[in-house]
Amino acid sequence: MVKRLLFAILILAGFSLQAQNGTVSPYSAFGIGDLRSVRSVENQMMGGLGMYTDSIHLHLSNPAALGKLGVTTYAAGASHRELRLETFSDKQNSSVTNLDYLALALPLKIQKAGLAFGLKPFSSVGYNLTNTGIGAGGAEVSTTYSGEGGVNQVFISLGFEVLPRVHIGATVNHFFGRLEYGRSQITDGVAYGTLDQRISDIRGYDFNYALTYTPMVSSKHTLFTSLRIRTQSNLTSENQQTISTFVPLTGVDIFVRDINLDEDLLRFTEIKIPTTFTLGLGFGEDKHWFLGAEYSLQQFSDFQNRFLELDGARYEDVASYAVGGYYIPDYTAIDSYFRRVAYRAGMRVEPSGFVVNDKSLTDFGITFGMGLPLGGDFSNLNLGFELGRRGTTMNSLVRESYFNLSLGLSFNSRWFQKRTIN
Repeated sequence: MVKRLLFAILILAGFSLQAQNGTVSPYSAFGIGDLRSVRSVENQMMGGLGMYTDSIHLHLSNPAALGKLGVTTYAAGASHRELRLETFSDKQNSSVTNLDYLALALPLKIQKAGLAFGLKPFSSVGYNLTNTGIGAGGAEVSTTYSGEGGVNQVFISLGFEVLPRVHIGATVNHFFGRLEYGRSQITDGVAYGTLDQRISDIRGYDFNYALTYTPMVSSKHTLFTSLRIRTQSNLTSENQQTISTFVPLTGVDIFVRDINLDEDLLRFTEIKIPTTFTLGLGFGEDKHWFLGAEYSLQQFSDFQNRFLELDGARYEDVASYAVGGYYIPDYTAIDSYFRRVAYRAGMRVEPSGFVVNDKSLTDFGITFGMGLPLGGDFSNLNLGFELGRRGTTMNSLVRESYFNLSLGLSFNSRWFQKRTIN
């Protein structure tokens, strides 16, 4: 019964992830959309650190943590983003709400090996921009750029303890999704408009490997070290393109032509997202406090999407930084609930890898949140907040300022563990 229920929930979540608009950013027009580095809410609120591991949480970006898992863990996360888009002369507000992840982890051998699987988004496309100018004949020309869709991933992870305080893990990610792009043009005084529509069906895979070493450096304090490698994502895109003529007032198509992409070898194209290396170092006292930092490097200049190459855009290598930590006043306190709360905070600097109109796009965010204990099995409700900014108003670009509210549930049980009688 439990297995059937979990399967039904995963199927329902899959349809939900497919249907949702994961972003409203104009920068999702580049690459294969906004690459969403989805982490559990508790990790997101520490600046996105993936290095910290414990025995009661599912760490989505660090499979080595499964070697510490002591209880069956159900994890789900959702977020709401309020966004302000600004150009040099205009501004507007928008918002988007998403289901971020749904996953299950269970110990194969308590605090020695664990298995996890689940579903989360990989990238999102969602934008609608209109540009008005004067054409060659002096008539006003209105061009609208639009895009929607996304790529999701199903993952399965395995982690082990190989030596005391040394853990390794691996994740296999399978990608699937559809991206749709449109470019329509209407000229004042011309009876018909034109629409160039492109569709890409994405499939592919990659792997994520992790190694953690957490030696005790005193009777209370632990040194946290981490190395993670997310291998090159090998994606295959099956593409379609149509050119149509339509009536601007009604949107009714007058003529539709399917483009023969086989002639230019564009029916099936490869998209390769380069390997990411992440190093982490931290220090802390178990169940009391932790402070850490991570550095990630990705040779994103090697990225290419031949089917959708935009003028004025190129890609560059990415070096990202994150710092964060948590503080729990007293996790054993019975006279004060808020002394058992985990208070988290962090900061991150993440270049997107996109260079548009000769300007690099960097995402900067400040995070903070709370882990609220639920019951006696170490389950918790995680609230997270983030203030951030990406882009600039210079060089005819858009600056995005946003506020994120995240909600995550980490529910623990012992359903899959054998009972013993002493």
